[in-house]
This record gives sequence, C-alpha cells and structure tokens, in this order.
Amino acid sequence: MSNPSGALLLLPTLLGESPPERVLPAETLTLARATTAFLAENAKSARAFLKLIAHPQPLASLAVTEIGHHPDPRRFDEWLRPAIEGRDVALLSEAGCPAVADPGAGLVARAHRLGLRVRPLVGPSSLLLALMSAGMSGQRFRFVGYLPQDRQALIAAIAELERASRGEETQVFIETPYRNERLLQALLDHARQDTQLAVAVDLTTDAERVLSLPIAGWQVLPTALRPVIERRPAVFALMAAAVQGPAPSGGGRTPASGRQ
Repeated sequence: MSNPSGALLLLPTLLGESPPERVLPAETLTLARATTAFLAENAKSARAFLKLIAHPQPLASLAVTEIGHHPDPRRFDEWLRPAIEGRDVALLSEAGCPAVADPGAGLVARAHRLGLRVRPLVGPSSLLLALMSAGMSGQRFRFVGYLPQDRQALIAAIAELERASRGEETQVFIETPYRNERLLQALLDHARQDTQLAVAVDLTTDAERVLSLPIAGWQVLPTALRPVIERRPAVFALMAAAVQGPAPSGGGRTPASGRQ
C-alpha cells in the first residue's frame, strides 16, 4: 500500500517543569506547532503542553482527542482518519515518549498496517535517561513496570529482580509517585546489601537528582542526603551482584561471601 502524505507523529512531551526549548529539539517543536490533530492519553495535559510550546493556532481550534489509558482498538481507524486523509496526526503521552511504557503501541501497529508513515520524534524518555545515569548494564536491560502492592508479593518480586539481574540485565521499574518512599524502604529492607540500586528523580528539571549506590550504602545514607522522591516522578534501576553462595533469610540480606 502506498503511503498517503499524512503521518502518525510520535510526539514526546516534557517530563517535568522545564522550558520546552531546553528539552525538545527544534524540529520536534516545529512539527508539533505545525500539527492540528492530536491523540492524547489525557486531553487536559495535552492542551497544557500545546500552550506551553506556544502553538500558533488557538487551542480551541485544535482537534485534541483523548484516547485514555487503555485505547479502544475499535476506534483506531477513526482516530487515524486525519493521517489516512493526508494530514499529520500526533500521538502524545502525559510525560515523555508515547507508546513506551505508555498507551499507544496498538495504535502505532494499526498505523503500520494501514500503510501510514510513522515518525518517532526526538525527545526525553525517563526510562532511557535513568538507565544512562545508573551506571549499570546498558547492553541488556528490562523494564518491568510496576511492582506488586501486596507485601509478600513485593518481597518475592524484589528477589526475582535480583535473580534476573545477575545475568547482567539491568532491571528498570517505576511506582506511583505517592508510593515511592514505600517502595524504596521495601528495597532497603529486602534486597541484598551488595545489590546496586539507582534512583532517578525529576529528570530534565532543575530539581533533577540521580543516585546509584549499593543497598548497604543506601542504608547508612542520612535521610537528608537522599533524593526527595515522595510524590515526585522517579525511576528505579537495580542490578544484583553475582551470588557466591546461598543468601541468608530475613530483611536487609547480606552478600553471601567472606565479607559478611
């Protein structure tokens, strides 16, 4: 099928309070300002972003369609109609890159099946920035999303992350901001002391902070020196050290070595 002139633009948005020109390249901003049809996870935040980048058209004149957290596949063709008819339509996330740990992958797949051009635009990805700054393997990594809320399931999930990461595969995960401190405390209580943990918070903003330490280092770090993560957007990355013997049971596990 030949490509029509319209394209599905994958338009990154800001991760936090930053001037758009500091985070988004000129071409991304130019294309965003030239587009009049948008598909957004959240219409309100999309309009706020379009206002922030000084879109030249009145906001009321722009077609901003909310697709929600779970886009309905039955509406994909309807949403892609502008591109089918020859006009660009842009997919936006609430923060960062669309369709990566975010709604939209099915819509992108449908655009490909329809023969539409799909254009990923350059912009910030919190997952990639956290991985870059963690000091862990960037050759093999896995994003596991959210960990369980149930305490026993969370403890088991932490052990599984450590097991998986021993193959030199960095484990990247997130939490709802108001539960960040709870997750950090669970990691400090139940991960091995030689497991490396990185926390990246408020990426691309003036408040940005990235800290990567073994669990033992986190445990002795004064609270005042820890990144402020409660109710702040944060990304966690973890990599366990190679195991030399069976891990002891109980919280705050120590490495199975002569250094216990």
